[in-house]
Amino acid sequence: MLMPKRMKFRKYQRGNLAGYETRGTVHEYGDYAIVAADPGWITSRQIEAARRTIARAVKRGGRTFIRIFPNKAITRKPAEVRMGSGKGNPEFWVAVVKPGRILFELAGVNDELSQKALKLAIQKFPIKVKVVKKSRLTQGIR
Repeated sequence: MLMPKRMKFRKYQRGNLAGYETRGTVHEYGDYAIVAADPGWITSRQIEAARRTIARAVKRGGRTFIRIFPNKAITRKPAEVRMGSGKGNPEFWVAVVKPGRILFELAGVNDELSQKALKLAIQKFPIKVKVVKKSRLTQGIR
């Protein structure tokens, strides 16, 4: 499971998911990418499940780039606990994702296989995402 080695604070507030992503929206590494279409939280378990699905589909060929990292701890209080007495303990880690963010990139695999692998990985996410092919417009200027 992905999680940070150390944090500035143990518990964070929820934050908001308004707006569009400004960073991590340009193809950097691969030929195909999974791009978020909706805002949401993606847990470290979901990231790992998608990574494994891609690895199996391409038979561990090519190269997979994970462009998100779960750096936000989500807290939960135990069941049947009364109100008050502070915030709950951290339970799991999430990556905050807004529309336009690239989640995964895939390189070194032929077009048909990479699209198939990414479509299988899409099913692991709780938000709406799409597969995008790298084009001259999305490469960015270096």
